[in-house]
Amino acid sequence: MATFLGKIIKDKRLAKYVGRVRKNKKMRRRHSNFYIGLHGKDWVVNCDLFAVESQALMQISPGKCAYYRQERRAISLINSSL
Repeated sequence: MATFLGKIIKDKRLAKYVGRVRKNKKMRRRHSNFYIGLHGKDWVVNCDLFAVESQALMQISPGKCAYYRQERRAISLINSSL
């Protein structure tokens, strides 16, 4: 299941949120579909766990709100895949 979930996450282009995709632009991919699928669920759980802290950080630096919205969108897309 982790491999299939990783494939879905990569097809939706959300792997960059779960783990570093490439070490640098010249090298091949860094993590397999299995790794991305396995850690995708953990990433979503941890983001939900620290949601209150994230909100507090967004109030300190409002210029980063766009990144926070991107993260929340990625979380909802990964949750829909689960």
